[in-house]
Amino acid sequence: MIEEIVALGFHQVELGHGTHMLLVPGILRAIDEGLIKVSSVHNFCPLPSSAQGAAPNLFEPSSKSRRETLLWHSYTKRTIEFAKQTGAQAVVTHSGSVAFRFRSPGSILRSGPGEINAAEREMALERLSRKSLKPMERLVNNFQSVEEAALKNGITLGVENREGLLELPLDRDFPGLLESLSAQPPFSYWHDTGHAQIKDQLNLLDHRAHLEAMAPRLSGFHLHDTDANGKDHQVPGSGTVDFAMVREFVEPHHIVVAELSPRLTSDEVKRSRDYLLDLLA
Repeated sequence: MIEEIVALGFHQVELGHGTHMLLVPGILRAIDEGLIKVSSVHNFCPLPSSAQGAAPNLFEPSSKSRRETLLWHSYTKRTIEFAKQTGAQAVVTHSGSVAFRFRSPGSILRSGPGEINAAEREMALERLSRKSLKPMERLVNNFQSVEEAALKNGITLGVENREGLLELPLDRDFPGLLESLSAQPPFSYWHDTGHAQIKDQLNLLDHRAHLEAMAPRLSGFHLHDTDANGKDHQVPGSGTVDFAMVREFVEPHHIVVAELSPRLTSDEVKRSRDYLLDLLA
């Protein structure tokens, strides 16, 4: 796997949330031999033994279940320790979700601009915001429970913006969440261009305004494009993301990851690499 990544022209990698434990010895050997460097690790990594495939939301820090949040804590701490072992600087993490038993506002929010009136969309957002209060309290408490492990291992925790409309934190709540956590590392904001663009196309987010608001706490990027139908992880420059705008917010200390669909061909991956290198030059 690492040899293929290097052959595609990459010298650093983010280890994803689908990394099986069986791959770990080979990855560590590749790092020891200087074949690759690890910039970041995505929670949960290595993959929990109970998961059959990539499962970043297998355990949620926003859950009511004490058992689930204990498992989230355990596997997140293990990811932090593994990140340290690989030489990574950051762990990217999801933050849970809001659960609705009936009448989820998701279908209303998924309606494109003009498909539903603005007042109804705003009511749906307000209902979602109210429902998110308790899960957000649990989320903050559980993030704080791994702060010591992150500090001890010198790892930054990057809280990623999500494309799921019921996932936390809601985009408008990101500044408040980070203010309620440590003002210094380990907590930071991790920006996913495709996820933000999906929300922008649904008229739920202004991509530039969101980046401007979060710039002081930014630690890294997942860079990929989104087509007009909201399909993300596409070749950068092929879709609707304004990468010239995104480039304005990239600083030398940020971690930058090309997060591409596994369905892309080798030529498309190389084209993505070249586009991003030109963009960031």
